[in-house]
Amino acid sequence: MSIKLYKHDLPEGIDFGAEVAVDTETLGLNPFRDKLCLVQLSGGDGNAVLVQLDRETYHAPNLKRLLEDENVTKIFHYARFDMGVLKHWLGADVGPVWCTKIASRLARTYTDRHGLKDLVREMLGVDMSKQQQSSDWGTPVLSEAQKQYAASDVLYLHELKQRLEMMLRREGRLELAEECFRFLPTRVALDLAGWPDTDIFAHS
Repeated sequence: MSIKLYKHDLPEGIDFGAEVAVDTETLGLNPFRDKLCLVQLSGGDGNAVLVQLDRETYHAPNLKRLLEDENVTKIFHYARFDMGVLKHWLGADVGPVWCTKIASRLARTYTDRHGLKDLVREMLGVDMSKQQQSSDWGTPVLSEAQKQYAASDVLYLHELKQRLEMMLRREGRLELAEECFRFLPTRVALDLAGWPDTDIFAHS
């Protein structure tokens, strides 16, 4: 596995293929308060690319172009959060999208464990370390442990997508999942407009 770190933006000419795994690291879970620090990417080849953003300008036109490319599917785990911070800080309208957490909730109804670590352990037989999850992602120089952690969050998403897609197809729920993925931009817009915890479809 190789990990390449770029400052501020992707360089020209990087091709991730038709599907790219994406994750983000922020300073917290409030997209309005906590800045986006890092975007991780993988083309599914066992390697990762990290983009450490300029948190003064958030000028990253090459990265934004990739995130908005209609010919490239972006694979996330919990896309709702990542899409929200990418929209708020980069102004990126991310799509099309495939979310392994939504897929897991629809396919793996025999469990309530839908975290990335749980999925990777059960479906791929790999134990992921979450030791750096709460570290300071705003630091100017990332440690090797931080880089390894950040990379691990995108390295398994392609394979998880394949496994979950087979389960969804087997259970007749793939179309339902795809409709959920298509709704995600609207769900993100609701989050950013002030309805993050409200079920607008509820009776009361």
